Amino acid sequence: MKFEHVLDETDGFGRFQIMIVSLMVLAQFTLPYQFLVNNFIAAVIDHRCDIGGLDDREVFANLSQDQQLTVSIPAHDDGSLSSCKMFREPQFHLLYNSSNATEIPAVPCQYGWVYDTSTFSSTIATEWDLVCDKRSLSKATATIFFVGVMIGALLFGSLSDRYGRKSMLLVSYLSGIVFGLASAFSSSFLMFAIMRFFTGFGIAGINIISIVLSLEWVDIEHRKLVGVINSMAWTFGSLLLSGIAYSVTDWRWLMVAVTSPLALAVVSWRWIPESARWLIANGKVDRAHYYLQMCAKVNRREGFSEKIKPDTLSNIVVLGKGQKTYTYLDLVRTPKMRRLALLTGIIWFGIAFTFYGISFNITGFGMNIYLTQCVYATIEVPAKLVVYYLLDKIGRRRLVVGALLGAGLCLAINIFVPKDMSLFRSIVAILGKGCSAASFTTVTLFTSELYPTVVRQNGMGYSSCMARLGVSIAPLIILLDDLWEPLPQVIICTVAIASGLLATLLPETMNKRLRETIEDVEQTRKGLVSQPVQERPDIPMEPLRNDETEKVT
Repeated sequence: MKFEHVLDETDGFGRFQIMIVSLMVLAQFTLPYQFLVNNFIAAVIDHRCDIGGLDDREVFANLSQDQQLTVSIPAHDDGSLSSCKMFREPQFHLLYNSSNATEIPAVPCQYGWVYDTSTFSSTIATEWDLVCDKRSLSKATATIFFVGVMIGALLFGSLSDRYGRKSMLLVSYLSGIVFGLASAFSSSFLMFAIMRFFTGFGIAGINIISIVLSLEWVDIEHRKLVGVINSMAWTFGSLLLSGIAYSVTDWRWLMVAVTSPLALAVVSWRWIPESARWLIANGKVDRAHYYLQMCAKVNRREGFSEKIKPDTLSNIVVLGKGQKTYTYLDLVRTPKMRRLALLTGIIWFGIAFTFYGISFNITGFGMNIYLTQCVYATIEVPAKLVVYYLLDKIGRRRLVVGALLGAGLCLAINIFVPKDMSLFRSIVAILGKGCSAASFTTVTLFTSELYPTVVRQNGMGYSSCMARLGVSIAPLIILLDDLWEPLPQVIICTVAIASGLLATLLPETMNKRLRETIEDVEQTRKGLVSQPVQERPDIPMEPLRNDETEKVT
């Protein structure tokens, strides 16, 4: 007997499941706040050297501001002032002859910088002067955050398979709030970097536990719906982020604004049930029966207690339940699990690298930063609706492959399009963002279906860790435009196409039951279960529909 049969007795997608998905969404829509807020709090805004230290001369003080800038700061060929250089002494002769300005030696800014606060009233770049030779530190804060997410994904993936989904979810909620607010009140860049690391570490659990907990409570037919709803929560959060960032231009208050909504998730946590699948897999059949009874009652399925007893649950096909603690080593102990882990890890790395490589470059296409963020989020809506339509038409694997190759194609086009065609470049970039969002939506559902219950959180934690490794590198890759401007796009394009080709090697999971044990994975060939599902004759069960039964080899 399979867990899906028991779930059918409670109604595989009733009011109970809708409640679970809704409670998960409360936290998930806050994730893009933290993941993408670096675009705003770490923005390097227009700046120039502060020339206040040169005004001790009477002649200089009598000049207009434009004249003071002319004699104090070297200009580029296009007439714009240097952001990082100034003359050691005022060059008054430039007021009459600027033809030899390039021959005058310039020095780094001596008295600090003056910032254009028309877009942002403050950022961490203005707070701690992370410009010019310190520009990389501003970008590094995103990398530090995602390193925290990467390590947190590994830890929460393991702990939630060992101690349960629900308890680890609360730990993640509380960690996100505490460290998120602490980063808003940092007194130094070092403190801010440390707090951002632990913020990423804390909220990593939300990202990987929510989707797994949701999927483990729903039937086969509605898995794709739940996967897309969870992904849509991210999209609407991204849309809200552009509005919040536009309204709150001080970086400290922006951090408070994007962290505070997690308090709603903490309040709602008490109504979240533990995964009955996990409880059965770990031999806790009494608690599993309690939650299944609750599910049946909320879904108004009468007679569940008479049909399904705790003893019945103990006979569900989960080999070795309650007798073994699974770890990340179990992902590589057996041949097919090892192959699965290798493929999903590389593909998640490529998808995240592509998605965030595009997301972090929101100032690279000539549009306003808030408008670009809004448009990037908006394009995800039709992209994810297309995903929902195609998931059961062409399958998970083909959708991941097609979306990744589409993103790679868009990036390749923009490598060769001239910069003065900013509108066309923006349209192509937006389409690429839509494709990358579609691939991320699909691979999250796909991966949770590929791994068996006993190591599903470990598998998702490991995959998420590989994704965060890709995200951590993405901001640093963007800095390579100093060497050759198209280089970041060339690298991101190459990774997207290579990941898409690798995804062709994964088995399809469309209309397949979730596998429960590692043995289920090892007994498959070409992605299909090699043994037919054994029904228990003494327990009446509603049969699965024809399109939900597994093929046998």
